Amino acid sequence: MHVFHLQQTVTGNMREEKRRRSSESSRRDRILCAFLSVFAVVNWVNVVPAAAAAKDFDYKDALSKSLLYFESQRSGRLPYTQRVTWRGHSGLTDGLQQGVDLVGGYYDAGDHVKFGLPMAFTITMLSWSVIEYGDEVAAAGEYGHALEAIKWGTDYFIKAHTHPDVLWAEVGDGDTDHYCWQRPEDMTTSRQAYKIDRENPGSDVAGETAAAMAAASIVFRKSNPHYSHLLLHHAQQLFEFGDKYRGKYDSSISEAKSYYPSWSGYEDELLWAALWLHRATGKREYVDYVVDNGEAFGGTGWAVTEFSWDVKYAGVQILASKLLKTEANLSARQRSELEKYESKAEYYVCACLNKNAVGGNLQRSPGGMLFVRQWNNMQYVSTAAFLLMVYSDRLEESGAGLRCPGGGVERRELVALAKSQADYVLGSNPMRTSYLVGHGRRFPKRVHHRAASVVSYKRSKGFIGCMQGYYDWYGRREANPNVVVGAIVGGPDGLDRFRDQRGNYMQTEACTYNTAPMVGVFAKLHRLSSSSSQRRSPQRIQEASATSTAAFSS
Repeated sequence: MHVFHLQQTVTGNMREEKRRRSSESSRRDRILCAFLSVFAVVNWVNVVPAAAAAKDFDYKDALSKSLLYFESQRSGRLPYTQRVTWRGHSGLTDGLQQGVDLVGGYYDAGDHVKFGLPMAFTITMLSWSVIEYGDEVAAAGEYGHALEAIKWGTDYFIKAHTHPDVLWAEVGDGDTDHYCWQRPEDMTTSRQAYKIDRENPGSDVAGETAAAMAAASIVFRKSNPHYSHLLLHHAQQLFEFGDKYRGKYDSSISEAKSYYPSWSGYEDELLWAALWLHRATGKREYVDYVVDNGEAFGGTGWAVTEFSWDVKYAGVQILASKLLKTEANLSARQRSELEKYESKAEYYVCACLNKNAVGGNLQRSPGGMLFVRQWNNMQYVSTAAFLLMVYSDRLEESGAGLRCPGGGVERRELVALAKSQADYVLGSNPMRTSYLVGHGRRFPKRVHHRAASVVSYKRSKGFIGCMQGYYDWYGRREANPNVVVGAIVGGPDGLDRFRDQRGNYMQTEACTYNTAPMVGVFAKLHRLSSSSSQRRSPQRIQEASATSTAAFSS
């Protein structure tokens, strides 16, 4: 997701995190948020029972289309198995100027820059989805496609990690890229590549890439042991590099600052990487790292209400809390520190459930959508749904419930909330729109996406220049000529309003990290839906609805 477009008159100041900070300091927005909080709580009681009693969506179809989306975002030379036929080869000279092979990887959104930080987070979340719900993905017949989506990213990371202390973290420049509205096959914009090294550190992007490769190494452990070992080798080197030479990557690569700034710093990514390396290797040194640095790095101190490509703390805390059950022979100090992580994980989950103290909860739209901020809010919906599912599994494994300031919580309440968010994405919302493109009868037709909005290169090979794309295609009122199936767009505002306009990039642009967490969620919901449809009677549906009403009205 890019943060501004130079073709728009208001683009210069429209940076996502700066908008967040200014809006949070705005008295008008505080009043609006307070109103929405009260209004949404009242409405939420009515939303969940309706969703519980409603017919389930086709989660298998949603899963299949989600994985298809990543083929639309491929950069490089496309394989003969490519299913998205309106795309062609692109970025075939990436890295040539620098003397390295950087062909491949993913475009993050509707433009053509390859940003390393969100790309790595996308692969981490795809891998985590398969680690947690691989059986469910396989049962839906999509396991092979899931592995292909992950490997397309990790193959690129292997290329980009050219030396133990060098990682190429960006290809292309956002500013020049946004002057053009071109198909990726026609690119004439700069393909300058940018790296981090000892003199120009980037612990956040190094840590996230290490996490992605460590998580992926778990995925490929049985099917491709050699590849798994290679990924783990790179992950360990990157973690050591990022930890030894500390610094924020956007201080070293200023070109990334306007688009993917590291507002949370690099500490959360180092903790995140250490946890994934522990899960991949079982080595206690990584547990020690997480315990020893918990306070200094904010892992045991930050209580957050979002999980994103920038802010990893909620994911860190949930992974760390799992160690209390899985790690044997913990010392008293280690257990004490991990329990601090767990308390912050509970804060995030309780915030999603609206069961923290006043001021510590996520806002909700009148239609029940978890709401963090106006720009691409669906990224926070998808990550919340995933973490809720994962934490519900943890509660099931431990046989325990969750105690929030607002009352006790059972596992099924977490599943119900995760399901309600997935259903909102798929069309159970006031606009009656599926925000997963290509799913259902009504979905966004004018996605802010260069390749989708311009005639396919396969149909018309005539060159389309920078400004020609704006004149001939960007301003068209008609639907895009190509459907970017499986993309989850930015979605509606805090009042559930959505405008399907190509220029409305805050709402109609889709990002890889919106869809990646939903792969696991859709897989789990498909299994639950298949199981429940065989055994649930109308009486049990009514009982579940009544339970949800009681739970969410407390």
